[in-house]
Parts: sequence; C-alpha cells; structure tokens
Amino acid sequence: MAKCDVCGKDESMPYNCRHCGGTFCADHRLPENHDCTGLQDWNDPQGVFDSGFDDSVNGGGSTSRASSLTDKLPINTGAGGPLAYFRGNMTYAFLALMWLTFLGQLLASLIGGPALEYSLFVLTSWNVEYVWTWVTSVFAHGDIMHIVFNSIVIFFFGPLVERYVGSREFAVLFIVSGVLAGLSQVGLGILQGSTTAVLGASGAALAIMGVLTVLNPNLTVYLYFILPVPIWALTGLTAIASVFFIGVGGGIGGGIAHMAHLVGLLIGLGYGEYVKRTQNVRTPSQFQLGGGGPGGPGGPGGPGGRRRF
Repeated sequence: MAKCDVCGKDESMPYNCRHCGGTFCADHRLPENHDCTGLQDWNDPQGVFDSGFDDSVNGGGSTSRASSLTDKLPINTGAGGPLAYFRGNMTYAFLALMWLTFLGQLLASLIGGPALEYSLFVLTSWNVEYVWTWVTSVFAHGDIMHIVFNSIVIFFFGPLVERYVGSREFAVLFIVSGVLAGLSQVGLGILQGSTTAVLGASGAALAIMGVLTVLNPNLTVYLYFILPVPIWALTGLTAIASVFFIGVGGGIGGGIAHMAHLVGLLIGLGYGEYVKRTQNVRTPSQFQLGGGGPGGPGGPGGPGGRRRF
C-alpha cells in the first residue's frame, strides 16, 4: 500500500509520475491533477519534454543552476548535445563502466600481475600522483560481491537522483564524490603514517543516498522486499558506523574505508540540501530494495590489504 501525495488516500496500485517522481491515486495520476513540476517543461521552445530528463529545461531553480559550477563544465547531456544519448541514462552508463573496469582489472592482473592492476586501477598512498587512479579507482572493485552490492545500491537509487537533478549534475556528483571519498581515505592514511590503497564506488553510492535522505528523509526502503526502513535510518546508521570506526580504528574497520564512506555521505547531504533549497522536486513515498551483500556499502575487506569503499 502507498499513500497518494495529494489526498493521502491508501492505494494498492499507486501511480508513479515519471516526470516529478510522486506517488498518486487514480484521481491525481495526471500531471495537471497533482500540480506536476514537469508541466512547465511543455513551454520550453528549445527542450524536449521526455520523461523529465531534458537538461536544457532548467525548472524552478533556473537562476541558481545557471550560475552553478556544473553549468560551466564541458558535460552537455541536453537535447542535441554531444552526450544527449546519456540524458536519463547516466546511471546505467556508470554501472556498465564499473563492470567493464572490473573486467579490465582481471585482464590487467592476468597480464601484468597485481603491480599493473594497482598502477591502473587502485588509488594508493604511495602512488597518489597517479592522477588517473583518482577516477579509475571509483569504478574498480575488490571482488565480485563488492561490485554486486555497489551495483545494487546505484541501480535502485541512482535513477531517482538523476531524475531530480539532471544527468549532467548526477555525473558530476558521482565522479566528484567518488574521487574526494577516495582521496580522503588515502589522505587519512598518509597523516597516520600508514600505507593505504582504496577502490570502489561506495563513496558515490553514499552520496546518492545522502541526496535522497535530504530530499525525502521518510522515504521507505523495503529491504529484501519485506522490512520497511526509512532511508534516514539507513543513512544515520551508516554515518554512526563510519564515525565510530574512524574514532577507534583510524577510519578502517573490517577492511572497509569508513572515512571514504563518511565523506561521500557528507557530500551527498550537502548537495541534497542545495537541491532542496534551489529546486522544486517531488520524491516517491516508498521504495523497494531487494538485494545486497554482507558488511554494508563496500562489503567486507578486500584482498591484499585494499580498502574497499
């Protein structure tokens, strides 16, 4: 059962508006009946109104977004742009890139051993000047369960955030949060005088969760399609665990890069607050998440001393 966002009626077969993301009963399912934020897109002479993914339509926060840093970056997923194909599909493009990178890790390990894999895909404290690993490490993973769990989180939550903020902004959020999360873990290791190697997309995944937590803290996530948990509780437990392990274990517990988790989450919370203040977005009231692996985002410790996040 779900409640209509307009009248509060319990609905066993709710309608989810693909333009604004809201949940509605039969009486309020049409955009004009629930004051859909996507209605304003019909009047845009340059854009294409396709499921709310047209980045050339600025929406309610157009003034602030026009002056934002993301508008100055050479990432154009708007209609007619060089990356128009990825408009609304950036989440899936990143998921595909994660699995292709994982395949690349296996090939690199077979061809040149761990040394080649590390130099190409793992961000380390002893080779932090390998700037390409700042990005490749975000898409690389320690083992199959590591990438499967991160893929599940990104697959379910990523499209929601991408729908609300736009594909370009989502791409910037994903990469920036992932890079800064990894660098923060390596930086902590350098300050502590320890060797650190990190890889994984959990920093970006937690940034995505942070955005949703701010936009709709009471969003119900059905873990394994059974256990209803508000997203604020999942986010809060992750933050508490990260702070605890940073305090007692120097940011590493069970091989998990907790500093990276915390930084990714804080970036997401901050960006979510920015979106909430500058844009009029509508989020669904419930969500189902039916998979995952042990150990939370990032899973258990990776092989060879690598810290997975």
